[in-house]
Order: sequence, then C-alpha cells, then structure tokens
Amino acid sequence: MAAMTKQALADLVGQLVKDCESYRDALSIDRIRAMEYYDGVMKDVPSDANRSKVVSRDVRAAVKKVLPSLIRTVLGNDKVVEYQPVNQGDEAGAEQATDYINYIVFPESDGYDAVQDAAHDALKLRNGVIRWWYEKRKTVEVSSHSGLDEQALVQLIADDAVEVLEQSQSVEVIELPTGRVEEPVFNVKIRRTGERGTTRLAAVPLEEFLIHPDAISIDDSPITGINRRMRRSDLVAMGYDRAKVEGFTVAGDDDGDDEAFSRRRDIFSEGEATATALQEVEYYELYVKVDADDDGIAELRRLVFAGGTGPENLLSDEEWDEVPFADLIIERRPHQREGNAVTDDMAEIQRVKTVLLRQTLDNLYWQNNQQPIVQEGVIQNPESVLNPKFGQPIRVGQGVDVRGAVGYTAVPFVARESFSMLGYLDQEATDRTGISDASSGMAPDALQNMTAKATALVEQAGIGQTELMVRTFAQGLARVFKGLLGLVIKHQDRPRAVRLRGKWVTFDPRHWNAGMDATVNTGLGAGTRERDMLMIQMIQQLQEKLLMTLGPDNPYVSPDNLYNGIAKTVEAAGLKSPDLYFTKPTPEDIQKRMQAAEPQQPDAGMQQLQMQMQLANEKARMDGENARRKLEMERELKLAEIQQNGALKRYQIDAELNLKREQNLAEMAGGTALTTAHIGGMPG
Repeated sequence: MAAMTKQALADLVGQLVKDCESYRDALSIDRIRAMEYYDGVMKDVPSDANRSKVVSRDVRAAVKKVLPSLIRTVLGNDKVVEYQPVNQGDEAGAEQATDYINYIVFPESDGYDAVQDAAHDALKLRNGVIRWWYEKRKTVEVSSHSGLDEQALVQLIADDAVEVLEQSQSVEVIELPTGRVEEPVFNVKIRRTGERGTTRLAAVPLEEFLIHPDAISIDDSPITGINRRMRRSDLVAMGYDRAKVEGFTVAGDDDGDDEAFSRRRDIFSEGEATATALQEVEYYELYVKVDADDDGIAELRRLVFAGGTGPENLLSDEEWDEVPFADLIIERRPHQREGNAVTDDMAEIQRVKTVLLRQTLDNLYWQNNQQPIVQEGVIQNPESVLNPKFGQPIRVGQGVDVRGAVGYTAVPFVARESFSMLGYLDQEATDRTGISDASSGMAPDALQNMTAKATALVEQAGIGQTELMVRTFAQGLARVFKGLLGLVIKHQDRPRAVRLRGKWVTFDPRHWNAGMDATVNTGLGAGTRERDMLMIQMIQQLQEKLLMTLGPDNPYVSPDNLYNGIAKTVEAAGLKSPDLYFTKPTPEDIQKRMQAAEPQQPDAGMQQLQMQMQLANEKARMDGENARRKLEMERELKLAEIQQNGALKRYQIDAELNLKREQNLAEMAGGTALTTAHIGGMPG
C-alpha cells in the first residue's frame, strides 16, 4: 500500500476547503442581514428624504427577551453537567469528574462566556459553534525583589527557569543583645520563564467556521475546521518555526471581509506600515477524514496550514481522535445542519413595523407642523410664516381679512389605524416565536386587564416553546462537556489539589473513563422563578407526606432526594451553591441517625421478664376490675334497700298527718272525732 503523498493530501484538502468556503459565503448573506437587523441597520428598507428614519428593533427585543431565560436555565445550576458511568466501577470517577469539571475546569476555560456567545449566535444567526482545545503558552514574568538575605536569595534563584537580570548588595546593621551584627542584603531583578497549559472553550465566529455543504452534522462531515487570520507572533508562540512562519504570504483584503467587518474593524489602516510580528496570515486548523495510508478506511487527521493550503504551507499533520467542535441550535430543521433562528421569524415583522412606524410618525409630524397657505402680497413679513418664531407677529395689509390671508392645509389623522396594525404584528410575533413578556421571565401579574386563567394560558404557551429551545440547545451542549472531559484526561498528567466547598480535594483524572455520558442539567424550566418555586414546593409536600406515612426507610424518598429538593429551592430562588445554606449529609451520618432513631432490641431474658410483668399487670388489672364491679353491685343493693325503707316511713308520716287534720276539722265542726278504724276503711 502506498501512502498518500504530501502534494496529493494538500490538493484534496484544498478542494474540500474551497467547497466549505463557497458554502460559508453563500450563508454569510443571511448572517450579515441578521446582524444588521439586530443592530437596527435596514438597508432593504431605505427611508425617504426629509421623512422619518426610525427603525423597529423587534429582532433585538426578541433575542434579549429569551436569552436570559436560556442562559439562566442552562448555566444557572450549580452543576451545569453531570457525568454518568457507563461501565462498572465508573461511579466514583463520574462523581469526581462532575465536581471537577463544574467547579474548576469549566470556569477556568472561559466556559460561561463561550456558552453565552454561542447561545446568542444560535438565536440570531441560526447556529452557534463552540470549540475546545488544550493551550500551551510560554510565559515571561519580570519582577524586582529587595531586602533579601542570603538564604532567601538562594531559594529565589535556585529554579532553573529564573534568570538574574540585575543584582546589588548592601550591608544592614542588626542590633542583637550580644552586640551589633552586619548582615548582607541583596536586591535583584529576575526574569522567570515558563510554560502553562490550560483547557480552553470559545465560541467560533461563523465566518471562520468551515464545514462541508453536504454534512447534516459535524460527525458526518468529511472536513471540519476554522479559517481565521492570525498574527505571525501568535503562530511563533504556539511553537511553530519562526523562519517558516515569516515566509508565509500576508493575508489579503478580499476574503470574507464583509461579514468580519460587521463584527469588528481592522486594527491598522490601509497603507499603514505593520511590523512583521503583527502581520496577519491565513490560518487553517482542519480535521479531515482521509485515507492517508491507503488501507481503504478514512481516518481522522488534524492538519494545520498557514498562508494557504499548499504543501509548503503545511505546519502540522497528525492522526486525531475527535473533532473538537459542537454545533448548537435552538430549533431543528429536519435533515439540515442549519437551525432556525429568531431572526427568521422576526425579520419580516420588523420590516413591516418599520414602514408603519415611519408612516405613523410622518402623519404626526404633519399634524404638529401643518403646511401654511398664504395669500401672496398681503403678508408684510413673509418670514414670520415661512420661519415662525414664538411671539413673532404676522403683519397683514390694511383692510385685509386675516382669516383669508393665512390658512393651513387639513391633513387627516390616520395614525390611529396604524396602532391596531402594530398590535396585530406584535401578536403575530408572539405566535411565531413564543417569546413574550411572560415567557421572558416577567411575572404574569404584570399582564393587566386579563383574567388569571387567560394569563396562565399566555405564560404556558410561551414557556412551552422556550423550553423546547432550551432542551435543543442543551442537547448539543453535551458534546462540549464530553470533549472537555477528554481534554482533562489526556493532558493532566499529575494529580491536582484544589479548594472545593471549603476543603482541599485532590483530583487525578488519569483513571477516569473518557467515554462517560454527559447530561446537561436544564434546571426547572424557562418560566418565571415564581413558577419554579411553586413546582418545587409541590414536590417537597409530596416528599414530606411519603416520609410521614411510610417512614424514613421508605422506597420512594431517600435522604438524597430530600436534599435535592432543598438544593433546587435555592437555585429557583436565584442563589447559587446550596452548600452555603444547607449541608448535604454523608451516608455515615444518615446511618448513625437512623440507628439512633431505632428502638434498642432487648435480649431473650429481658423479653421473658417483660412478658411475665405484662401478665402480672393484666391479672392485677382484672382483679381490680372484679372488685370494683362487686362494690358497685353492693352499693346498688344498699341504695335500693334504703330507698324502699324511706318510702314506707314517708307513708306512715303522711297517714298520721292526715288523721290529725281530720280530728281538728271534726272538733271545729262539733262532731265526734274519727277513729283510727275509719282511716283503714272499716265501719264503726
């Protein structure tokens, strides 16, 4: 098998690059228009002379409404990404990688800026591209030190990377109890050189990104890379040969200038002399699938060109393991790499609203500045009508009717008809994008003159589309974090101690699995914080109910589940790092507390003694109950006897009283007294 020659490789890559550049230039027309619409520059809607030039900024307003929700939902979490184990034994590595990437590597790599820039590009320009790489740069630091003793001087210059530039010596007198002592004191100026390596993340400007026009995604593209202008000094700092770099042709002024100029202007003016180190050359970093060894299988290779794509411009050629780019979108187009942007939905509306606004303002201008009608020859000072001033009189000739001398054209007020049309267009924009005040994080109570149910429906409609944007964006972002993990595993060749949650922790990524899955946390949703808090409260109430009903060892809610609910409450409140407010219990602490809560199990003898005591107590209780019942029965019998005797005694007393009363009545009447026999009812 014959390996591909350097010339053949350069020819193949050159043809692929031309295809990519043609494709990029075709798409740049839409991107330039999107950037201009965002900035309020509308060349396709020119204004008339002496008329309103106002521009409706609907694209900018829509992007700025939805961008905070997108960024808050993705980057607002304390853990942006979580790594999942794929093989047995990856559990510990996945947990360590999650902490290390979220708290150390991602912030150090400028990850927050890269994600925010890519989200902005995706919303405005259809696609946002992020690349990751490991950067090694030489550093030079010059510092001055004074008042050093001999031991401190030796420690300072003992490092091989330190070069002494200047040194001076003096004598210092020190007062000691034994007397005066003279000590030498040194002043030095040193240069420290070193090499520092770090992972980097950055959003790629789309005018620099190269991908084949036939590709549906980065994975199936035969070529992916960047084409940018770099200064010669930057290439030399990257380690390339200086003599070769200085021989490359300076970049021309006719390649992709339109789109680049819309972002930034050139540093040096045309015709201005530029130092060789600051001259810019074309730089290509390409990842190409090519069968360089003629084995019938295309392998991925990393090729670096500068000054062109010829064989003499090749700076690096090596086999590679991945394409370090991620293509992020907010709305998919089936079977296409490009996504849909907010600009695609809002550009037409911005164009129509701009025309309506200009016409409306022109009508108002005519109402406020009416055109005068003057009878010629009757106005003695015409400038008072042509250039009116406050308080300036208009003088007319003697005997001239003032009402007929000066008049004004009657312009009908039609602006009110435009207002209803502008409202319709705003509603159309909401229907197309789902972006409204409610979906942008504004409290639904701010929507006046609407019922609570109607407000909720408006909010839910907007949040649904915004959540889809977030999930689509996060799906592409997972590729970034997998690539970042691979960089750390490949390039960090020693353990590193970092301060995490107030403690020093050592991470050694060399033993982690680079193929672990990455899941980007999308928070609680893209709605308002009030909605997120309400959802979390409902979940916590259900957790509390299960814990109270089934106990702490139930199969539904674990201590980790409970802490996750607390952490999400802190995040929904807009605060980061729940560890500042709540401490996550360790498994050992949970086990100790559960054991302390469990009742102590007595031994067999204690159980038998307790059973005997329970039987004795039960017997005593039954005996007491029987005695109580016996006493109650005796008391009831005694009470019945007393009641019976009392009734008889009362009968006798009543009979005696009746007898005495009859006797008294008889004596008063003069008759004989009744005998006791009459009382019993017997004849006398």
